[in-house]
Amino acid sequence: MEMFFRAPANSDMLCVYVGTGVQFFGMILVTMIFALLGFLSPSNRGGLMTAMLLLWVFMGLFAGYSSVRLYKLFKGTEWKKITLKMAFMFPATVFSIFFALNALIWGQKSSGAVPFGTMIALVLLWFGISVPLVFIGSHIGFQKPTIQDPVKTSKIPRQIPEQAWYMNPTFSILIGGIFPFGAVFIELFFILTSIWLHQFYYIFGFLFIVFVILIVTCAEITIVLCYFQLCSEDYRWWWRSYLTSGSSALYLFLYAAFYFFTKLDITKPVSGVLYFGYMLIVSYSFFVLTGTIGFYACFRFTRLIYSSVKIE
Repeated sequence: MEMFFRAPANSDMLCVYVGTGVQFFGMILVTMIFALLGFLSPSNRGGLMTAMLLLWVFMGLFAGYSSVRLYKLFKGTEWKKITLKMAFMFPATVFSIFFALNALIWGQKSSGAVPFGTMIALVLLWFGISVPLVFIGSHIGFQKPTIQDPVKTSKIPRQIPEQAWYMNPTFSILIGGIFPFGAVFIELFFILTSIWLHQFYYIFGFLFIVFVILIVTCAEITIVLCYFQLCSEDYRWWWRSYLTSGSSALYLFLYAAFYFFTKLDITKPVSGVLYFGYMLIVSYSFFVLTGTIGFYACFRFTRLIYSSVKIE
């Protein structure tokens, strides 16, 4: 039992991914609330994207806070180092893919390319507002008291008993990802149709319900598989809880590929590259979102059950 709250391998990266997921969760939740209240019109896609971008920037405050709080739980002391990773890793990855795709459009001399001035504005938003907010959130989080483990933690790793075949990490992670994807795949069809076939998407109320179902599904499947894992005396639940629900992003990307070949009449190679490039960004974003939901559900579950256990 003393092993279940031992810090995982690559705990720094886990903190970064969790913080990024918190940032995404906040952005999507507030965007949906604004859309439900009628402040955002789906016919004005530029306005919707601008709102999401600004919310992403300002949610950096919560990203830094949650990331460093978890980092401090793992006995980390170099909070500025983890904050730099938090502020640059995910945005740099997405921006690099986006810039490469936009350069491809520039090369085709298409009017659909994002102007260079807009790209500069994005960089200024990133460095001028997002990064400082992440640092402010991290500083606040590091000043808070360290989260206490419900049981004493051992620093010496213990041998894990032989596991049943269905508890194989790869197998259980891939199985776990099916359920969150199943919660959204019907709505995903309408969203892809709206984006790639230039149709308007108006049913934000139903989308919000689907989002709630996604949250519940991610939490439930992760908790169930985490419970089986703990019963098998396998204490490596930190990363596994994140990857279990996060693996739904793999199915999302596979579905996007299926949609491309069955619903879209795209023959130009450049258009195909753009489609899969943008869907790669979407899938990566879905990974950090669902992974973080599953992680926090499992985090809360393990602390709840072990805080009620009395150690003699």
